[in-house]
Amino acid sequence: MKDDQLDLIFKALSDSTRRRIIDRLSKQPAQSLFEVCAASVAEDGVALSRQTVSQHLAVLEKAGLIETAWKGRTKTHSLSISDDHIAAASWLTTYKPKGTRT
Repeated sequence: MKDDQLDLIFKALSDSTRRRIIDRLSKQPAQSLFEVCAASVAEDGVALSRQTVSQHLAVLEKAGLIETAWKGRTKTHSLSISDDHIAAASWLTTYKPKGTRT
């Protein structure tokens, strides 16, 4: 995996709001922007503007962590985890000292 792709993935995962969006999309794929915003209020009690959620979704999409599809006039977002993403997550294990527990 190239450094720039690894940077995009770690940047996307560095924000707690984006991690919560990933968690929601893993439980219920194909959510619209409205559904992601509504879930934020329902689960966290924090109202996020459509602009804010849209920017978070754009970062996740740029990192390749989500994919979008159109259902009629509605753009939906779903989780899209590949082997490259799994490799990025396990990248840190190469620096773990031998003989230590996790």
